[in-house]
Amino acid sequence: MSAPVVLARRAALADYLELTKPRITVMVMLTTMVGFVMGSAEHVRLPGLVAVLVGTGLVAAGASTLNMLLERRTDALMHRTRNRPLPAGRLRPSDVLAWGFVLTALGVLVLGWRAGTLATGVALVTWLSYLLFYTPLKPLTSLSTVVGALPGALPPVIGWAAARGSLDPGAFVLFAILFLWQIPHFLAIAWIYREDYARGGLPMLPVLDPEGKVTGRQAVANSLALLLVSLTPRAAGMAGTIYLVGAVVLGLAFTAVAFRAAALRSAPAARRLFIASIVYLVSLCALLIADRV
Repeated sequence: MSAPVVLARRAALADYLELTKPRITVMVMLTTMVGFVMGSAEHVRLPGLVAVLVGTGLVAAGASTLNMLLERRTDALMHRTRNRPLPAGRLRPSDVLAWGFVLTALGVLVLGWRAGTLATGVALVTWLSYLLFYTPLKPLTSLSTVVGALPGALPPVIGWAAARGSLDPGAFVLFAILFLWQIPHFLAIAWIYREDYARGGLPMLPVLDPEGKVTGRQAVANSLALLLVSLTPRAAGMAGTIYLVGAVVLGLAFTAVAFRAAALRSAPAARRLFIASIVYLVSLCALLIADRV
């Protein structure tokens, strides 16, 4: 096989991988793992954990692929996304459509085989709400961020359902934590790229709020609410004292960064809030898993 052919195939594989939004998929799998570990009654069943991670990851990758298909015209208008495979013309919409449905179907099959009907159903609700509610609402209203936080908060519920076969209050505690986390996280992204979002015709809150006052207040309010809700696992007996101390420290630090971003209202401050949100979520998930294991 000639070198140009090999390079072309590698480039195509890279494009198909990019469609799946790997970083988002990894975060989905991380929060799914938290749900499975926390939902496990006694010891964690490794085959079940692997199955739910693979299945959920595939469904998430399929949703991201189809999301890119639906948003290809908007992506072409924004500097940040115009070089994605579809707006750049490197892949055909029909191929992307097939790729998205293949990934989704494989994920549903894996979940149905090893994770149970309830977990599969929650995964399908996540997929449908992401593509049929959140994606169409993005060009229409800034409230799409709140709507998008609903499917974004369901992965730990998938994990919990796979572990227990039921949805107990603990699953909704994890849902609430992830839901509230997403608001300052996505507001930070929207502030950093607000000019690009405006160029693409997406009315994100920072686009409608050029001074950033409302955006800042929302980031602070949700980070404070997140701090309080993150203490619930300890109150509900789902986690111990080490988790409680860690959650308080992480929550106070994250809230402090949100306060600073609200005060400065600048792209660098928003970027620090974005980074802090990633550190916060990964650290909190690690605390929950370590405390349970």
